[in-house]
Amino acid sequence: MNQLPSPGDPAHKALEPQFTHAGPAPARTGYFEPPPQDSDQAASGGLLEYWRMLRRRKGTLLLIAFLGALAGFLLTLPQTPVYQARLSLEIQSVNENFLNMRDNNPTESGSGAYYPEYDIQTQVRILQSRSLIERVTKKLDLDNRPLIVNESRLSAWRKALGLPAPKPVSLRENAIAMAAGNLKVRAQTNTRLIEILCDSTSPNLAADFANTLANEFIDQNLEARWQTTQRTGEWLTRQMEELKIKLEKSEEAMQAYARATGLLFTSEKDNLTEQKLRQLQEELSKAQADRIAKQSKIEMASTTSPDSLPDVLDDGSLKDVQAKLIDLCRQLAELSSTYTPAHFKVKKVQAQIATLESALEKERGNIIRRIRNDFQTATRREKLLAADYATHARLFSEQAALVSHYNILKREVDTNRQLYDHMLQRVKEAGIASALRASNIRVVDAAEPPRGPYKPSPFMNSALGFLSGIFIGVVFIVMRERADRTIREPGEAQYFLDLSELGIIPSADSDPTRRRRLLQGHRPESATPDQLALVTRDRKPSVMAESFRTVLTSILFSSQNGSRPHVLVLASAYPKEGKTTCVSNLAIALTEIHQRVLLIDGDMRRPRVHEIFELENKPGLGDLLRQPTPLDGLPIAGIRETKIPNLFVLPAGTPGPGVSSLVYSDRFPELIKRLRNDFDTILIDTPPMLQMADARVMGRQADAVILVIRANQTTRDSAQLARQRLADDGTLVLGAILNDWNPKHTASYGYYKYYDHYHHYYGDKKEKS
Repeated sequence: MNQLPSPGDPAHKALEPQFTHAGPAPARTGYFEPPPQDSDQAASGGLLEYWRMLRRRKGTLLLIAFLGALAGFLLTLPQTPVYQARLSLEIQSVNENFLNMRDNNPTESGSGAYYPEYDIQTQVRILQSRSLIERVTKKLDLDNRPLIVNESRLSAWRKALGLPAPKPVSLRENAIAMAAGNLKVRAQTNTRLIEILCDSTSPNLAADFANTLANEFIDQNLEARWQTTQRTGEWLTRQMEELKIKLEKSEEAMQAYARATGLLFTSEKDNLTEQKLRQLQEELSKAQADRIAKQSKIEMASTTSPDSLPDVLDDGSLKDVQAKLIDLCRQLAELSSTYTPAHFKVKKVQAQIATLESALEKERGNIIRRIRNDFQTATRREKLLAADYATHARLFSEQAALVSHYNILKREVDTNRQLYDHMLQRVKEAGIASALRASNIRVVDAAEPPRGPYKPSPFMNSALGFLSGIFIGVVFIVMRERADRTIREPGEAQYFLDLSELGIIPSADSDPTRRRRLLQGHRPESATPDQLALVTRDRKPSVMAESFRTVLTSILFSSQNGSRPHVLVLASAYPKEGKTTCVSNLAIALTEIHQRVLLIDGDMRRPRVHEIFELENKPGLGDLLRQPTPLDGLPIAGIRETKIPNLFVLPAGTPGPGVSSLVYSDRFPELIKRLRNDFDTILIDTPPMLQMADARVMGRQADAVILVIRANQTTRDSAQLARQRLADDGTLVLGAILNDWNPKHTASYGYYKYYDHYHHYYGDKKEKS
């Protein structure tokens, strides 16, 4: 067994430097200031404190979370299952200038730039429009369609639990409500795709509604484009009729003006006078050029030899005559060399030569006369043309103003004719465009009847209920923990009371030995209070016994000025907090280190110490305080030796009226002073100090007071009030003992593991022995 050192050991001397009995130790005075309670307990751990709260109440948290999940599941059962159908559409870009229709449309809806994101959002709004939904509702003719509802797991659960089936809804009302409230249309980011989601209580109805919506949307788009083209064609036709009337009027005005003024036109551009003037100008120019050419010839003929004239040189007949003449001259030369001039051959050749020369001269004269006659003819023609041109020029000048106005009318006619022809072409193109009904909307994925409902989802509702339960559980636990002002864990007494924690006494239910016996099939009976008061003697190798020895060690090391307290009062704020159990076990632990210990039962109203140690209660403390006999030098009656060596008990004695006034007499300080000389340590058990003042009076005569606090029972306020009263009395409070602490109910499992290892250690040691 792990015991404290014996009196003869050096370790015992270190624990107890000296035993002086010079009276009560000097008391500390001063006012006790509890720590503030509204600082969110920043020093006690912050988030760690909340984590410990949740771990302490994890059973409650899990129960509330489970109830939340169950409530979510049960709320799912009576709900009507809803099916969702999906459909995808592709919106392609439109060629607005097909057959130049952009130039023909008088109601152009936008600028020349194309913005796909705006067009997609516009199509989304159109799909959600009221008019389109009404078209779909009428097209489906829902009142005549059978409703097909699939059996689901929820239906089976409803039948198993005997819950009523959801009330059926009219098909038409269901479709209208679905279209108005549950139709979802959304555009896919960075694509030309639009997704349509349709909810219904019938899977077939959901798919039919989505498909019909897509078809009606395509038809509506085609109808809108066709109507636009038709309106454009009608507008163009009206414009063309107006232009035709305007053209006819302008042509009639032009022709009437021409008749009134007597203007004659050979073509659409020129009138007769202008054309004649232009012809005369051309002929006059030619005549002048011809006259000048012939004048140059006649001047040349008068100044040069006729043989050098171009007409003579270029004349073919003259060239033949000249060639014959040259040949005859050659023959004459040859004959002259042979014959005499009177020879007939010579004369014959000479006669031929003379004939040719005469003909040549005559031809030359004819050419000159012809040149002169041509010049005169050209001169005459020029004069005639000049006179005629002057006459027509004068007439054209007179008609210039009339022609100018006529040209203005003619340009108006030409402009109207061009507009009319252009409009006629556009009307024909509009007719072709209206006949071509191409759609820019394509169904990518048609809607199919869903296999199962997408809501209500039992899993999702259970998960939401579970999370809601966790949230409610956390709030409930935190509020309950905040409302619970009891001291629950080690360290809280030190924080709230500003006292050192001398030790922790675990609860009997947390003993690992008891837990293992339960796991082995044994059912150990719960320990009685008297048995717990003797646990240090009866179960020496136990967690509780070691806990009391740890408290004793803290007391022995709490020496001041070289001396430890010899007279100790154990007090508590309220009853049933474990004072008697603690004082009995501390007394037994002191005897283990060979100390003479006196245990005084100061609770003279409800004494228990004599029952624990199986002693008589009379005579006792009350009897001693009532006797007037001096105590010096006489044996003290009522002190009894127990079955435990070196442990003596002074019971409470005979109860009677005025018990509380006995401790106020001078007899009690005298008794304590006498007992200091006979015992090494005196322990006094007292009644609750907040209900009776006995503990405060006895504490004034003792060296120190130890507060006993019961976990999860003693409140902070009561402990602080007890601490404050002792501070007001000037009584030294040595520390506090946390009693009946169950580590399984808190988050500090380190202690519990330590106790478990401690049991393994002692169990292994016992087996080895």
